[in-house]
Amino acid sequence: MKKILRRQFLHRAAGAVVLPFLPAIARAQSYPARPVRMIVPYSPGGPTDVCARFIAQKLSERLGQQFYVEDIAGAGGNIGTGQAARTAADGYTVLITVNSYVINPNLYPKVPYRVLQDFDSVTLAVGFPSAMVVNPSVPATTVKELVALIKQTPGKFSFASPGFGTPSHLLGEQFRVVLGLDLVHVPYGGSGPSMISAAAGDTPIAFAALSAAVPLIKDGKLRALAVMSKNRSPALPDLPTIGEAGYPGLDGDAWIGALVPAGTPKDIVMLLQREIVDILAMPDMKEKLATLGLDPIGSTPEEFTTQMKFEMEKWAKVIEAAKIKAE
Repeated sequence: MKKILRRQFLHRAAGAVVLPFLPAIARAQSYPARPVRMIVPYSPGGPTDVCARFIAQKLSERLGQQFYVEDIAGAGGNIGTGQAARTAADGYTVLITVNSYVINPNLYPKVPYRVLQDFDSVTLAVGFPSAMVVNPSVPATTVKELVALIKQTPGKFSFASPGFGTPSHLLGEQFRVVLGLDLVHVPYGGSGPSMISAAAGDTPIAFAALSAAVPLIKDGKLRALAVMSKNRSPALPDLPTIGEAGYPGLDGDAWIGALVPAGTPKDIVMLLQREIVDILAMPDMKEKLATLGLDPIGSTPEEFTTQMKFEMEKWAKVIEAAKIKAE
């Protein structure tokens, strides 16, 4: 009798332990039950938009529901991000964004979201390096030669970036401030226009995503001096990093990451994280990303949050030192 009662007790106890997890298990198994919107707070056609569409297609295939991309551009990513922050925390809205997400709160007087409060991290999906390039007419073949040239002719040189407050812009500002250079920033509406300007010689120096610069570098229309990251890029393996060029500490990779509105059920967050990480590891996905100069990462939510905290502090110092603010 005692053995029977003990077995009954253990069965009841096991049921009591499992019971609280049943709703989460059921929810994870039924998710997604309808299409999922992936908000990209930038214009169509850029690396973030294209990367999001690659991931959305694979998620649709793997999870049996449509994941679709909606581009909501404006105000350096603030408009789309603000809209995402105001959506329900139910797993049916995913924000795909870049470093500007953590840069903008220190750059703009007011942004419609709080970085660490309004969203939960899913994964840091990919990284993509920026490059320092010059027009071939510039008589400098190394970063040190360029620095010397700028110091010899103050006020002569300007640098282009894809836009105000972009990671490439801040890399240029960091280069200017730390080395005490007289450089004027010229923002453009994307990496493409900034590269065209540099190739035409309108802005003799430029900082932009390496993927946007590679075709012009290979055509001889731009000369690459350094990749602005800690590691060399497979796209241009002979190109030194900014540290190898003699200026350690001036690096800063751009990234694309996935977030969801704060309070999204943890089981859904972890399902999305696992699926995206698995997708990024697929050979065909790696090949597609490589064509854009994107390096798959696939972090945990905790690792992504740590990275964002680090970058908020880093870029806040650069913004303060460079005395730049958006109107």
